[in-house]
Amino acid sequence: MQLKYEPIIGLEVHAELLTKSKMFCGCEVVDSITAKPNHYICPVCTGQPGALPVLNKKAVELAVCVGLALDCKIHTESIFARKNYFYPDLPKGYQISQYDQPLAIDGKIQIETEAGIKEVRIRRVHLEEDTGKLSHADGHSFIDYNRSGVPLLEIVTEPDLRSSEEAKAYATKLHAILRYLDVNSGDMEKGVIRFEANVSVREAGSEGLNTRTEIKNLNSFRALVQGADYEIKRQTEIYSRGGIIEQETLGFNEATGKTYSQRGKESAHDYRYFPEPDLPPLVLDSDWIESIRASLPELPEAKTKRFIADFGLTPSEARFLTAELSLADYFERVLAKSKSPAKTVHSWIAGEFMRYVNDSGISIEDITLSPESFAKLIDMTADKVISGNSAKVVFNEMVKNGSNPEQIVQEKGLAQVSDESFIQDAVMKVLNDNPSEVEKYLAGKDTLLQWFMGRVARATKGKADPNVAKELLVKALEERRK
Repeated sequence: MQLKYEPIIGLEVHAELLTKSKMFCGCEVVDSITAKPNHYICPVCTGQPGALPVLNKKAVELAVCVGLALDCKIHTESIFARKNYFYPDLPKGYQISQYDQPLAIDGKIQIETEAGIKEVRIRRVHLEEDTGKLSHADGHSFIDYNRSGVPLLEIVTEPDLRSSEEAKAYATKLHAILRYLDVNSGDMEKGVIRFEANVSVREAGSEGLNTRTEIKNLNSFRALVQGADYEIKRQTEIYSRGGIIEQETLGFNEATGKTYSQRGKESAHDYRYFPEPDLPPLVLDSDWIESIRASLPELPEAKTKRFIADFGLTPSEARFLTAELSLADYFERVLAKSKSPAKTVHSWIAGEFMRYVNDSGISIEDITLSPESFAKLIDMTADKVISGNSAKVVFNEMVKNGSNPEQIVQEKGLAQVSDESFIQDAVMKVLNDNPSEVEKYLAGKDTLLQWFMGRVARATKGKADPNVAKELLVKALEERRK
């Protein structure tokens, strides 16, 4: 009998903090993609002899925000340490990080799974500095130290995740929390948040943990899922044929969908951690921590529950809207200006609005469509001033030109008509022009009613009230049956 294996996944998330200056020096934090390489550096962040680090208070404040939002215990005293390893993007030959006395421990995040709500334990949240950036071309390697020393927060889970989808759910939830707190831009394409998956498999039902591998620098949810799935499959196949797993650090090639070996996986003793001699212990005042707690914004979980309770939305509708703070805020601003129910506003946001956002590639923050104008369009549609099809035309004009909906309706003659004589003329013309379809309908092909409705809509240029049109169509068809 073939053994069944289950995956065990823990995640390490590295998130750059939104500070103006670096972690231990006054150098400006810049876009590592667009900024001129090696122009925002100094003796401290390039590790010159004799340069001394000075801790960035804002970075500590943002880190405490995250720890509190993740329900962690914040240590009033934590220690920075030197993590020693030699790599070209690390100019000092060590990274200033936190090890055995981190800033925060014992947090948790709740995620949605197929089996329901699951709690993922967070082992630690600690501060460290980012490394430089390596790039390779034409057989050469290049190093940009602009990113070296940028404040970095590492968030480490316990091995509580049991599938790549659970890992994605956790990463997505954490990404949203960091955005809500405004401590990280969330722009994964620029590498400001990076996932590292520790993956192992074990016989289903067993309790032990087998050898794990670490997949480094996954910079999208898609890469996280694909990388974890490939590694789960690879390890399962090795165990199934009696092989052993080597503890190693892996990269992931998105083009091939496969992991590849980078180096043997280091253990803690390999890094030769010892307290950073140039930095004293980080001591935090309890009152300062509580003042940060009091300033925390409404987080995704709380906002989701409020949307369900106050607006009558379903859990899935509320979760969709609260996945991004900018989307949740826009929804509430539209709803405040609309007389339509929350579910109607949600339908428009999830439908035409998100279609435009996705097709245009524009961010929600940059949308020029005002909540007031959008609310007016939704209400005009609900009041049957215009039809649903005409409303889509008006919406497209609004996002292109910024015009108000009433002006567009007037200029394009899109006002919905309920006049029965006008619609009746269109109905009769459609039926008279399509006798074979009428015969098929009368013979029992009821699905043709929608086809007739489409023809009437076209004949009236979308102006006909669909309810009136349907009523007149059915009546006229039944009369032909007699």
